Amino acid sequence: MTTPRDVVVWIGRSGKRIAVTVIGFALVTAGMVMLVIPGPGLLVIFAGLAVLASEYAWARRTLEIAKRRAGDVGRRLRRRR
Repeated sequence: MTTPRDVVVWIGRSGKRIAVTVIGFALVTAGMVMLVIPGPGLLVIFAGLAVLASEYAWARRTLEIAKRRAGDVGRRLRRRR
């Protein structure tokens, strides 16, 4: 049997997950648009992935891959100088 407290916790948890999902995907979408129009597209995409990573393992893995690749590109650019 579920208690009223369990119901409140479930609603709170679901509400947080919905908010994280909406905000995260909004940031990723805005970042993709900014890749075409002027703006910091990659930074906004990374921010969206960071928000999504707080709730989703797939986003956490994707963010780690993106960080690793960005680091590789940065090191490659520094070696060119």
